[in-house]
Amino acid sequence: MKNIVLVFIFKFLVFSLSAKELGEKTERINERQVEKTKLFDESNFGMFIHWGLYSKLAGVWDQKTYYGIGEWIMNPRMAGIPVSEYIRIAKTFNPGEFNAKEIAQLAKEAGMKYIIITSKHHEGFAMFHSDVDSFNIVDATPFGRDPMQELSKACQELGLGFGFYYSHNQDWTAPGATNGPEYNIDGSTATFEDYFYKKCIPQVKEICTNYGDIDFIWFDTPGNIKKELVIELGELVRKLQPNAMLCSRIGYDLGDYETHGDMMIPTVNIDGLWETCDTNNDSWSYAWYDNNFKSPRVILQRLISTVGRGGTYLFNIGPNGDGVVPEIAVEFLQEAGKWINKYPQVIYNAGSSPWGHALPWGDVTTNGNSLYLSVFDWPLDGKLYLPGLKSTILQARILNDGKAKTIKFEKRNNCIVFNLPYKPADIPISVIEVKLDGKAATATVESEVSVMPNYQSKLPVELAIDVSNAKRKDIRWMEKFGEWKHVTQVSNWEDQGEVTWTVDVIEPGYYYVYLDYKGEGRLVWKLNSDEGVMVQNQQAATEKYVEYNMGILEFKSAGKHTITVSLVDGDPESSSLKSVTISPITL
Repeated sequence: MKNIVLVFIFKFLVFSLSAKELGEKTERINERQVEKTKLFDESNFGMFIHWGLYSKLAGVWDQKTYYGIGEWIMNPRMAGIPVSEYIRIAKTFNPGEFNAKEIAQLAKEAGMKYIIITSKHHEGFAMFHSDVDSFNIVDATPFGRDPMQELSKACQELGLGFGFYYSHNQDWTAPGATNGPEYNIDGSTATFEDYFYKKCIPQVKEICTNYGDIDFIWFDTPGNIKKELVIELGELVRKLQPNAMLCSRIGYDLGDYETHGDMMIPTVNIDGLWETCDTNNDSWSYAWYDNNFKSPRVILQRLISTVGRGGTYLFNIGPNGDGVVPEIAVEFLQEAGKWINKYPQVIYNAGSSPWGHALPWGDVTTNGNSLYLSVFDWPLDGKLYLPGLKSTILQARILNDGKAKTIKFEKRNNCIVFNLPYKPADIPISVIEVKLDGKAATATVESEVSVMPNYQSKLPVELAIDVSNAKRKDIRWMEKFGEWKHVTQVSNWEDQGEVTWTVDVIEPGYYYVYLDYKGEGRLVWKLNSDEGVMVQNQQAATEKYVEYNMGILEFKSAGKHTITVSLVDGDPESSSLKSVTISPITL
């Protein structure tokens, strides 16, 4: 009996020890996972770089300009450059003015925390030294240097994260790859597996082996690549670079974070780890004609709104064929960086807005016990309305370059009203810190769309509480080739089709109401409120979304109301409603 007890005790101790070790191991794994995601999750701002042979062409082939995203110029949907001719471009590609330290320094001055650069785009040209394929910047060009080595070193010296973009599915010059040549040089039929195992896997090994620690591997356009191949590719990266984050575009939801549509800033908050990638003008790569650069104000607005929705903003630049970033892009990024340097708490390690969407005057991010109100449009009457906040405010301050000025506020109906000076506190965006009695991320908020007496209030259909007898869905289209536009809209109207919003009216009175829609011919829309007020009007429609003034809507009382929009007459399939705007008549 004693021996049995001893055996039992021994087994118990062994089991306890194993359980303890298992717990410690799990804790270590969790710590590594947290550390792995920290750069992405806390920095909220990174630099994307599109640079390749297409940068030398700058949107021109055979003396003709092709408008659209320049990195696709080889594709049949643009210039349709034959492989044999495209490969010869490398013989004259000599970006002698490329300076990795200057680009890394630009990222740092812009407030970015990491850089992700195209190591190989769909054109198949490697911007690194590859022993796998001689179609690379070292072996095929007079430049003869590996700029990826230089940039990874510069990022390391400046304390920036570093990562590679690699087109794993499309390769327009590699036989067997998606949209690549169908035949090998010897005339035999090429398979995708030929490309995958002869070029993709070996080159991914190179970029994961020859450049030190990597923070990101950014695959793109997975298309119909087989799941088992994606799994194999992901396992390779995790083995060679266990701390590297994989974006979702590897395919089959096998990434570490979600990358949403190009140039897309979500309207409502999104949970989890995600990013949106945006570019500084219209093309991702350099194009000679494209000087439609985003101003510092627009960059900051889109950055803040991305963080406010819970995401990370990956912002692209496109160096030219000499390796130089356009001067305007440099100046605008540096100006944006100066603002971020004054208000880092608005961006870094900041959380999403408790309202779940933008507000008429700007947007909100959270950090610790503070709400940070980024005021894009300063109120002309000195009144800033913060609707639906139930948490207790301890203090409100206007921030400006390390200084702070306490401001007064009062409760009015369901709203906090801040009394502000008539002059904006800062340019291009002013910041107000609102300290709460508790964590700002969990602040209690009623998040209905507010109708304010001094701002236009936009009601996108994403924020509608009900869509009946019609279809709400996301659509996208191109303006120029590759310049994607995204919108959530309501179409396919049936009898008694309606879209309904709840709004919180701060002050009663008369307001202009606008509808943003597209369609065919003339359309008749009707808008009803729960107070029995109706606005109905006929306006023209076009193939593009246009905002039309429908008339005057009266709110007879403050507080919560519903408004409902329906299509009375017009083509029910092509009629597409994007949003309603309610504007005080004084504006």
